[in-house]
Amino acid sequence: MRPPELDDLRRYAIARSLFKPTSLPQAIERLGFVQADPIRAPARAQDLTLRLRVKNYLAGDLERRYAKLDIEEDCLVNYGFLPRQHLRLMHPREAKRRWSNETAQHAATVQALLQEIGPSHPREIQAQLNLGSTCNAWGGSSNATTHLLDGMHYRGLLRVHKREAGIRIYALAQHPVDERSAQEKASALVQLILAKYAPLPSRSLGQLCSLLGYGAPHLGKEIKQILAHARKHWPSVEIEGQRWYWPEGENPAAKRWQLDDELRLLAPFDPVVWDRLRFERFWGWAYRFEAYTPAAKRKLGYYALPMLWRGQMLGWANVSVQAGQMQAQAGFVSGKAPRDKAFDQAWQAELERMRTFLALPAETEAAAG
Repeated sequence: MRPPELDDLRRYAIARSLFKPTSLPQAIERLGFVQADPIRAPARAQDLTLRLRVKNYLAGDLERRYAKLDIEEDCLVNYGFLPRQHLRLMHPREAKRRWSNETAQHAATVQALLQEIGPSHPREIQAQLNLGSTCNAWGGSSNATTHLLDGMHYRGLLRVHKREAGIRIYALAQHPVDERSAQEKASALVQLILAKYAPLPSRSLGQLCSLLGYGAPHLGKEIKQILAHARKHWPSVEIEGQRWYWPEGENPAAKRWQLDDELRLLAPFDPVVWDRLRFERFWGWAYRFEAYTPAAKRKLGYYALPMLWRGQMLGWANVSVQAGQMQAQAGFVSGKAPRDKAFDQAWQAELERMRTFLALPAETEAAAG
């Protein structure tokens, strides 16, 4: 078996992540984790990620169906949605910052309240326990009751039962006990992130293991040990001075990893896009998420969606909805759109899929050059 080359790794990364659309539960199970983001431009990141992997997916389906799915809103390397089975790898989560006795008493009061009244909106809880305001992580002021609920959720005392108009409805949590050792849990978590983002450059694998400190801060030592072992024993190849890793049992050079002619606009946090180092190695240009960049300094746009076609990231598109109509403006690394009828057809087909996903009328203003 020949060692994979960079082209093989690129093809493998795309084909294994952009699998044939399936059901919503199966897609989340296969992804292992779906990163969440509140910005809608034109839809939330979790919806933009799932629309490419779930049959007939519409924006908001995850939120609408959440309460009936075996998934949870929780933390891994960042905040998002993951199969409930993975939570037992991280809970009981031991937060780095210990609560004061007063805060612990407030948390006990909330638990007793929810035990009595069941799943509740934060305003219902605040009506019974108004704690005023507190200083948030950015130095500003935020609602202290909301801050407490966030902390209880992070520590596994509460779970998100559902959302109403985007607001979390909280319920008491009962996470199953996992009898595996800390070492075994850490190993499972590291393998989980590798399976989601593979193939990974060594530096990116290290970054993701560091970010696991968000979901499992109490497993930091064990995760470092697993990472050291993985770098010596996991399947890998060195290309142009960079070592790449992928899961056991997979061959990035295999013919099974095939690309198609479908053009796709990817979310900024899509697994294909997430690792910016890998993105630059694969496609030779730097993608940047510019939603928090001052408008005058943006090069790609507020919420630029990378444009993937035939294995290449040709550029990006900014998609918006104005007065009930979808508008799309594309930009290209080369400075102009490909002069190819197949590209034009693929671009229009993707816009039609986006319009259907957003439940918008057929009229679309679109510019591809």
